[in-house]
Amino acid sequence: MTAGKGRPTPKRSEAERRRRQPYTAPRDRKEAARAGRDRQREDRTRRMQAMRRGEEWALMPRDRGPAKALIRNYVDSRRRLSEFYMYGLPVLLALLVLSKPFPGVVVLIDPLVIAAAGIMIVEGLFLSRRARALVAQRLPAESTRGIGLYAGLRAMQPRPMRSPKPRVKPGGSY
Repeated sequence: MTAGKGRPTPKRSEAERRRRQPYTAPRDRKEAARAGRDRQREDRTRRMQAMRRGEEWALMPRDRGPAKALIRNYVDSRRRLSEFYMYGLPVLLALLVLSKPFPGVVVLIDPLVIAAAGIMIVEGLFLSRRARALVAQRLPAESTRGIGLYAGLRAMQPRPMRSPKPRVKPGGSY
């Protein structure tokens, strides 16, 4: 036989009275809409901050899972040439603008663009291969599908623009 709960069962009317919360309805539709927008803004802000910190529940589906976390840490643990491409892009655009009055500048643009694209492709291929091997080695039960592209795209983003924020400093262990 089990022990009793030590108190009598409350009457229904008492339980309902205790359960009720005072409800203050908005005065009009505008106030209700404003309150709804404020609530949504707070929810978005909370979720965005949690995503930037890397909390699993707030991440987008493409960033979830232990394999993606491992790859994020692996990519963030080293600096790569492809992450500086975005910094060089304004220089290339300026050279394009300067190519009108100075036709000799065009001779510089094509090799620079081809070299940058070649570096990014070669680096992406090596990174993709290493990322898939790393996931297969450390997390054998996880799928490696899409891991290489994920690693390559993350490596191309400048560190300050990466989301979720890098947790590993360059040179750190992953």
